[in-house]
Amino acid sequence: MTRSLKKGPFVDYHLLKKVRSSDVLNKRIIKTWSRRSMIIPEMIGFTFAVHNGKNFIPVFVTENMVGHKLGEFSPTRVFKGHSGDKNSKNLKGSKNVVRKK
Repeated sequence: MTRSLKKGPFVDYHLLKKVRSSDVLNKRIIKTWSRRSMIIPEMIGFTFAVHNGKNFIPVFVTENMVGHKLGEFSPTRVFKGHSGDKNSKNLKGSKNVVRKK
């Protein structure tokens, strides 16, 4: 569901203030907890350290990211893989397989 155009994009005020006060050439990382803020064209070229719940993930903003939220580029969950029998995958090539004659 998209946001109404008459409302405009949501950006936290403290984050917008940091973006407007700093310079793109400064190359300073802007640390933020605001994952809900939308990326606007003023943010292009900045690097944000977006909090994922445990630590801060650096996100360099490009033109393709405009309109997305900052939190989309800082994953909060880590997929460790499915558990299962490791030996069942290699049964085809093992010598323990009973073959019909």
